[in-house]
Amino acid sequence: MADQSTRLLNPSPAFYNEPSIELAIRLTGASCFDRIFFANSGAEANEGAIKLARKWGQVHRKGAYKIITFDHSFHGRTLATMSASGKPGWDKIFAPQVDGFPKADLNDIASVRALIDEQTVGIMLEPIQGEGGVIPATTEFLQALRKLADEKGLLLIVDEVQTGMGRTGKLFAYQHAGITPDIMTLGKGIGAGVPLAALCAREEVSCFTHGDQGGTYNGNPLMTAVGIAVFDTLTAPGFMESVNARSQQLSKGLLALSAKWGMKGERGVGLLRALMLDRDDGPAIVEAARVMTPDGMLLNSPRPNLLRFMPALNVTADEVDLMLKRLDEIVQKVRA
Repeated sequence: MADQSTRLLNPSPAFYNEPSIELAIRLTGASCFDRIFFANSGAEANEGAIKLARKWGQVHRKGAYKIITFDHSFHGRTLATMSASGKPGWDKIFAPQVDGFPKADLNDIASVRALIDEQTVGIMLEPIQGEGGVIPATTEFLQALRKLADEKGLLLIVDEVQTGMGRTGKLFAYQHAGITPDIMTLGKGIGAGVPLAALCAREEVSCFTHGDQGGTYNGNPLMTAVGIAVFDTLTAPGFMESVNARSQQLSKGLLALSAKWGMKGERGVGLLRALMLDRDDGPAIVEAARVMTPDGMLLNSPRPNLLRFMPALNVTADEVDLMLKRLDEIVQKVRA
């Protein structure tokens, strides 16, 4: 970033720039996608995916616009992505919702099939529901979705804002199931702390025309230069092997804590994991960790009976052990 800042910050998206081209080449080369549109946040990338699917529906499915999403899903905080999300209560906060997002049940292919009608254009899901409680879509379900989408002529969209860029032990989570999605979104990890996201699509569904999608800062060289550095780090020899080793270490440690405290186990893929509690004291554990002295610890409880773990992908074995030790101490304190 420091190096790029001495060259060019933002020529406007009306012009190509070298870092954005180089990052797009890397992403397409490592995935099943052919086209990349850079954005500034995961929600913006998901908005782009929704627009692209609806445009494709206008061109190929007589104006079909509905996108089947899932209960307990999370796709962002814009009006459209909140409407696409299945987070309880979000249908009332900024009502009325954007129409066109019927909700199915994750890992229940019959519930998806039952929602398909002439106005359906696609199916959109997170390979692992993060905000919903780290609930993975099974390999069998993802493969069944691909088969169903092919059967009905629909698009399959994977929201990998949370799961993409190495989080699950592969560069992209869809790769665990061996499927080929039509559209994928990326955010969070692609920028490692800077505002960068991406809408990725296969050539056959890339029907945007000039001016359909844009943004003042989209694909600017300062952010995409960071994206290149992140990508090259993730794909360097040995890096993903380390991610998977730390994943196994974290999973084993969480299972040991669960057994000690009578909890309900752990779940997840790679370094996106959850400890399932036996009671609703997740928020109390989070607060106790935050205020502990001399050094606090940041934990996350997306549901009262669950703790979510998303450590940095370069976390060390010693750091995982330290976190597990402190978590044990915190649980002891909260439950004393």
